[in-house]
Amino acid sequence: MSLNILYFVLPIVFSGFYVNTICNTVVESKVVVSNNYNLQQELQPKLPPDSIVVLKVEATAYNSLVSQTDSNPTIAAWGDKLKPGMKCIAVSRDLLEMGLTHNTEVTIEGLDGVYLVKDKMAARWTKRIDIYMGVDSHKAFKWGVRNVKIKWKVKK
Repeated sequence: MSLNILYFVLPIVFSGFYVNTICNTVVESKVVVSNNYNLQQELQPKLPPDSIVVLKVEATAYNSLVSQTDSNPTIAAWGDKLKPGMKCIAVSRDLLEMGLTHNTEVTIEGLDGVYLVKDKMAARWTKRIDIYMGVDSHKAFKWGVRNVKIKWKVKK
């Protein structure tokens, strides 16, 4: 079974949706979303399970420190206990709606391994992830803010 991966660049109309051109493959009506935020919002409710999504987002880093979170910095939004060394991320609320839900596996361009969605970011952020870096605030500061591509599979 091959998976559908669409990379979008320029707006056109496709099956009633605004999508972008430059497509790699189209198989079994699976969809991969683009850098176009309006397109993402329009397609989001229609993303079928098992779709592979590739999305360019802004990535920051955070630590489990009271100064960066709240009075209980090792407990994530869904109640998971964060421990240094874990590969996990927090996601902006708009990405939750795109299928990046609790424990979704995510690969991040430029980083090794698979990261799990364990936390949610404040409502003011959009199209953004926050990479957990334990208690090493120097490492998080060094990461800074970067634009990266992330990839995940929409759960059933």
